[in-house]
Amino acid sequence: MEAEENRVPGGAAPEGYDRYAFEPFAVTVDLAVLTVRAGALQVLLVERGTEPYAGRWALPGGFVLPRESAEEAARRELAEETGLSDLTGLHLEQLRTYSEPGRDPRMRVVSVAFAALLPDPPEPHGGGDAAQARWLPFDGLGPLAFDHDRILADAHERVGAKLEYSCLATSFCPPEFTLGELQHVYETVWGTALDRPNFRRKVLATPGFVEQVPGAARLTGGRGKPAALYRAGGAKVLHPPLLRPTP
Repeated sequence: MEAEENRVPGGAAPEGYDRYAFEPFAVTVDLAVLTVRAGALQVLLVERGTEPYAGRWALPGGFVLPRESAEEAARRELAEETGLSDLTGLHLEQLRTYSEPGRDPRMRVVSVAFAALLPDPPEPHGGGDAAQARWLPFDGLGPLAFDHDRILADAHERVGAKLEYSCLATSFCPPEFTLGELQHVYETVWGTALDRPNFRRKVLATPGFVEQVPGAARLTGGRGKPAALYRAGGAKVLHPPLLRPTP
């Protein structure tokens, strides 16, 4: 009978092992979802509808259920709290684990945080325990609930660094994009202007970064000829890296 009581998912506990010897704690997920929207870097936030921090903006997230992985929980919570059921093009990667005692006033909570990118996103709406969901400009956000300011800052730094040595920037773009739109991603995330001819030269000289869409072009609002369209190439790593300008 004791062995049955000590049974854990995935198998039986060793004989004599007391699974209640340590204080239990909860595992949650939090998602820092970024996009380039209306010419600015924006983040997906939800207004908390319950305590703690009722009425405060927070990152989407919630508790991991007993029989799901952290990534499964992240996708489920994102859909439940924001109503974004179509996550086509979502780039999701684990950021880090936040385990400081006292980060949640309810109990000991360890959070697995994710950084996510979503190109051309629709308008969200609140669901679950979220009163509402909204895309808000990254710059000028007020204090967020829990330690979500720290998580968001870490996600922004991770994304900015990865733009230097990976093809992650294309995850902010639609399937077909101009080099000007790709440059705008870098400028928006890094918060600095780039030299257009130099940027274009580096992108086109990097094997597998982008590939031109044959015969496709788009008017960009200027008086010049339509701009050529590109799509993401097959490379995952930029060699040489595309380094951000030194302040």
